[in-house]
Amino acid sequence: MIPTQPPQDAGTPPRAGLGRRLLRDPLAVTCLAVLLLVALASLCAPLLTSQDPVRSALDDTLAPMSSAHPLGGDGVGRDVLARLLYGGRSSLLGALVAVSVALLLGVPAGLLAGYYRRWFDALASWVANLLMAVPAIILLLVVMSVSGQQTYLAMAVFGVLLSPGVFRLIRASVISVREELYVDAARVSGLADPRIVRRHILPVVQAPTIIQAANMFGLGIIIQSGLEFLGLGSASEASWGAMLNDAFANIYNKPVLLLWPGLAITVTVAASGLFGNALRDALDGGGTTTRTRKRPSSAVSPPQRPDTPADPDALLTVDALTVSYPTAGGEKTVVDGVSLSVRRGEVLGLVGESGSGKSQTAFAVLGLLPPDALVGAGRLEFDGQELTGLNRAAMNRYRGRRIAYVPQEPMSNLDPSFRIGAQLAEPVRRHRGLSAKAARAEVLNLLEQVGIADPARVYASYPHQISGGMAQRVLIAGAVSCDPDLLIADEPTTALDVTVQAEVLDLLRTLQHERRMGMILVTHDFGVVADICDRVAVMRDGRIVESAPADRLFADPQHAYTRMLLDSTLEGTEPRPALTSVPAQRTAPEGAA
Repeated sequence: MIPTQPPQDAGTPPRAGLGRRLLRDPLAVTCLAVLLLVALASLCAPLLTSQDPVRSALDDTLAPMSSAHPLGGDGVGRDVLARLLYGGRSSLLGALVAVSVALLLGVPAGLLAGYYRRWFDALASWVANLLMAVPAIILLLVVMSVSGQQTYLAMAVFGVLLSPGVFRLIRASVISVREELYVDAARVSGLADPRIVRRHILPVVQAPTIIQAANMFGLGIIIQSGLEFLGLGSASEASWGAMLNDAFANIYNKPVLLLWPGLAITVTVAASGLFGNALRDALDGGGTTTRTRKRPSSAVSPPQRPDTPADPDALLTVDALTVSYPTAGGEKTVVDGVSLSVRRGEVLGLVGESGSGKSQTAFAVLGLLPPDALVGAGRLEFDGQELTGLNRAAMNRYRGRRIAYVPQEPMSNLDPSFRIGAQLAEPVRRHRGLSAKAARAEVLNLLEQVGIADPARVYASYPHQISGGMAQRVLIAGAVSCDPDLLIADEPTTALDVTVQAEVLDLLRTLQHERRMGMILVTHDFGVVADICDRVAVMRDGRIVESAPADRLFADPQHAYTRMLLDSTLEGTEPRPALTSVPAQRTAPEGAA
């Protein structure tokens, strides 16, 4: 969902930009200044010294500090200041090569493996484990000796060896957020996978990636300096590692030579790591936590046509639906042979205890089941189109546009990183082809229709700035924003208080009647069923045990389980008589333990 720039209002203070948040952190400013100073000094080396960093003069061997040689000369008469400035170029560039290669390999592989899993995850993890088993230093020594001491080639190979660490970090971060409820909501709204990854996954993985990149940058400088300290670098190019090599050879004659490259390496590596931490904190901007939930994908078996004909007036037809999960002892079936249908303009209540398979049935219709789910159906048709076997792209043409979803946890289904208006306007723009201005006007109109008194303020707010009841209204507005034919509401009033429940039910009833939507209302509350549903299907242990029009089911329930559920409600029961007096509290005898 692409965030737009909604107008600010008095109740929604704007969030400071990244640059402003960085400038407020003294540590970030200091580290950034140090890194910029090192980089500029290396880049502007020809302007800061007229000495050639590789030209040696016997007369200047171990020369003291002077106007000609501000930091003196090294063991073979080369200017120390020139080598320090020019050496920064090769050291910084070598570290950048290693980090770039590691990120180019690790980030895409981690995103794909963490988001899609399956065979690519297994293959990429196997390759990463293989690379991590390779002894890095030995391999780099072999590369340096074979390639004629090409430092940048060696650093590129080192970047390949660093990529498994990036891959594992990105993969773990993606897995932790791809099952988040607001990612499910984005899929239900019909957004494509690349857009979901860019807008919802990348903002979460960027912080650990920055920390990892900063650490790898410092490690790259140290490894390159170590190789050149061993004499494996190019003799025609100045570097901090080569300076350490020369200083160690003359440690007794002029120990101060160790100071300059050692100081440059220490300051640069420390500033890089600390700036990475500060940048991570600035990007988080207070941070958000994630809660895992099921990944929306499923393995669906090919449909087998039943002998019974379908209802020609049905908008949705489900026949012999089964959902199973593999277990250590075989398979566990959570939905077993469910058959139901929903007509246009009809509300079907799917009722049962927790764990009866209601939500699993709804998720099977939406194609939002975990990857290990085994789904089979004799028929699963929506408006004459068979849904079983459709790939993700094909399902996206139905989800959000023609089949909408209202979840039971409103706050968890709104991305805390973006304003509400941005999350509602993006599906409207994509599915209805509206401009940004027209989409904003349409969303404001929808927010007003669902009973929000100040649509402009809610449009510009973040999810944490509104109440749970208002968040549920926002999700209902998002669900109906693309004029769906079928609305699946999964316990839409569970987390709300009684007065807000009544308002939300009235809103659903009004919208359903005005738009003539078919609706599946998943609930365990018979009061909700009696208030809004036309027909009722009662589920127990993954099966529908009774299905009837709502008035007939309440008047004459046929199945014992349905009667038990109705008898469990408080409606129609006599109130408990009030206590006439409060019995005195008995006290223990004095001295009793």
